[in-house]
Amino acid sequence: MLGELLVTVGVLVLGFVGWQVWLSDDIMGGQQQQAAQTYAQSLTTTPGAEPAAELRTDAPPVAAAPGDRESFAVVYIPRFGPDFVRTVGQGTSRFVLDSLDLGLAHYDTSAMPGDVGNFAIAGHRNGQGGPFTRLDELVVGDRIYVQMQDVWYVYEYRDSEYVLPTAVDVVAPVPNQPGVAPTDRIMTMTTCHPEWSAASRLITYSVFVGWSETMPAELAAIQEGA
Repeated sequence: MLGELLVTVGVLVLGFVGWQVWLSDDIMGGQQQQAAQTYAQSLTTTPGAEPAAELRTDAPPVAAAPGDRESFAVVYIPRFGPDFVRTVGQGTSRFVLDSLDLGLAHYDTSAMPGDVGNFAIAGHRNGQGGPFTRLDELVVGDRIYVQMQDVWYVYEYRDSEYVLPTAVDVVAPVPNQPGVAPTDRIMTMTTCHPEWSAASRLITYSVFVGWSETMPAELAAIQEGA
């Protein structure tokens, strides 16, 4: 009887803790989203400019790497919701990953958006806003939009893998091929796996498909229809 009671109490405690974390993610995620929307407005010097109907496929402009902990980009992932947006900060410190104003962290040894190589970012799966809770839901062809000062970069999701936390070569210039010179523009996103655990990592890979000087029309249409 006592054993059953203890099991019941344990389940209730775990459920309460899970509810608290979920509520924290919901509230903090909303704050991160609001901060990202505000920051995104500051990246456009011509508000109200017409969305770009077609993407450019020539070599895009590439910005210099920002200072540690500095905000420098905004990421939009429609698969996570038409209004999903988060700010990217430089470096993968807890300051960046746990920030109310950021949420996504750029591996500072990886490429900048649009550059040849591997633009790699990390985000929490659960807790601290949980920006990558749904990272396993991406479907081949899903687009990820990266906004910087007066330029937008567009990547398309291709595949994913599950690795041990020690598999740091996923963020190499050519993922999983350290020492090989890159020729493509790749975007890698990393998070913990499974949910509520840091036992392994979920890694997703996307390829660069183009860029524009204003918001891509397809993203504008998604946001207008939200």
